[in-house]
Parts: sequence; structure tokens; C-alpha cells
Amino acid sequence: MGDAGGERGGFRGGFGRGGRGRGDRGRGDRGRGDRGRGRGRGRGRGGKDEDKVWTPVTKLGRLVKDGKIKTLEQIYLFALPIKEYQIVDFFLGPKLKDEVMKIMSVQKQTRAGQRTRFKAFVVVGDQDGHVGLGVKCSKEAATAIRGAIILAKLSVLPVRRGFWGARIGRPHTVPTKVTGKCGSVTVRMVPAPKGTGLVAARVPKKLLQFAGLEDVYTQSRGSTKTLGNFVKATFFAISASYGFLTPELWKETEFTKAPYQEFTDFLAKSTKVPAAAAPAAFSASAPKPVGVAPSDKVY
Repeated sequence: MGDAGGERGGFRGGFGRGGRGRGDRGRGDRGRGDRGRGRGRGRGRGGKDEDKVWTPVTKLGRLVKDGKIKTLEQIYLFALPIKEYQIVDFFLGPKLKDEVMKIMSVQKQTRAGQRTRFKAFVVVGDQDGHVGLGVKCSKEAATAIRGAIILAKLSVLPVRRGFWGARIGRPHTVPTKVTGKCGSVTVRMVPAPKGTGLVAARVPKKLLQFAGLEDVYTQSRGSTKTLGNFVKATFFAISASYGFLTPELWKETEFTKAPYQEFTDFLAKSTKVPAAAAPAAFSASAPKPVGVAPSDKVY
């Protein structure tokens, strides 16, 4: 049923037309692209966002672009929601890599038939303590991937790393045993000694690599062939690493002002362009045209 819905009229015109059938979202050998009905023929839809200059629309974006906030950790410290993906690009920039984990077709039954859309799972990370996961559904595969990348950047989280034994060198594994669950899939991560590597399946291994972890034991249960739930459970397990209070975090907290409170004067400045003055013909104090009776209306 899924294949029949994805192929728009796959057997139209019989079996004897060779490579000119209309199945598999293309037009066979006739060069109509891979977008269903050839919408991408030289219109140059890509690259528009890259050329635009970022104009922040949120308070946090204004503080980041003006240099008031120096690192992503300042944002995480005060749990400020990130509503613009350009904020993550501003801090991580070229270090941020992305990979499409899966593209699947999903269908909805309507009166006119089946409506097929594409669902993309994308993972982003800088391999140094930041990782994000994005899921997006759209009519076209390319649009779904672009949307999933943006959502993955908005969901970037800090990854806490620790040691297996002696605190020698850089942190290389998860600090404690962590667990994540999505649907029937449960993923458990256990600290591992140096040199062990990532003992994990293909899906969680990619996520752990993007997070910057080097040595981890993993255990999974449930229907792991459902990749969407598998990658989400892994992401939830990684995001739970900062939920444990360990002795190194027992230091006395030094309370500081939140960015919105510290830079109140800067945020109070209006960034809107002042509206132009109203024309004299429409102002209440403007003199009326000569030769027009007071009772006549002027439009």
C-alpha cells in the first residue's frame, strides 16, 4: 500500500512504454527531475537563505548578535529558549555537522485517495559536547531535510562528559549510567574505560560521535528497527546526562543576573524604523483645499 501511494500512477499507459513510465516520483528517462512533476527545473530555489543577512527578531538574538552573550553555555545556564537557529550557527558555525539518519514516506487517507509526505530525521553536532535532533515532515524530501536541520539546530543540547576511572586527560565517556525511552525502545548507556570505543548499533553510534563521546557501552531493548524511536531514545538518554548531581557540582552557586536583566537598557532601545509622517491631506490640522465647501468630504 505504501509503494502504491508513493508512485503516482506507476502503471499508467500499460507495461510496454519502457523507461517512460511515471512511477517512482520521476518521469523515467525523460529528465523531469526527482520532484514528482519537475518543479525544480532551473528556478534556483536553493541558496536564498545563505545570502540573507541575519536580522534578529528575539531579545536573545539581539544580545547574541551584539556580542553581549559570549557562549552557548550562558544561554543554557539560564535555560533561555532558543527560537532562532542562527544563534546556534553564530556560536558553533563551521564546526556543526549534520547527517540525515532516515527519510521515510508517511501517508494519510483522504477522500481523494492517499496523501503521501516525507519525514526526515536529521542529527547535528560539533563532536565537542553539543548535539541536536530534528524531525520534519513535508511534501518534498528536500524541504523536509531543510526543516529537520533547522529544528535540530534549535534543539541543540549540552552533553555532559566524564571519566570511567582516574581523572586523567580529557573527559571521554558518560559520567553516570543514563537511560532514555521512546515508544517501546529503551536505550541505556554505561561508562566505559579508555580505548573501549563506542559499543553501539549504527544509529546510536552516530549520535554519540556527534556528541563527542569516545567510550560508551550501550544496551537497547524494544523494537529498535523503528529508527525514529531508536534515535529519539538515544537523544533523550544523552540529554539526561546533566540531570545527575555529583560531588563535583556541590560547589556553592554564585548567583548572577540573567542576560535579560543585565542588559535591560540595551533591550529597551527600539530597533523599529520610525513610521513616516502622515500626508498633510489626511491630517486633522491641515488646511482644507480652496474652493471646497465645508460640508463636502475630501478623500
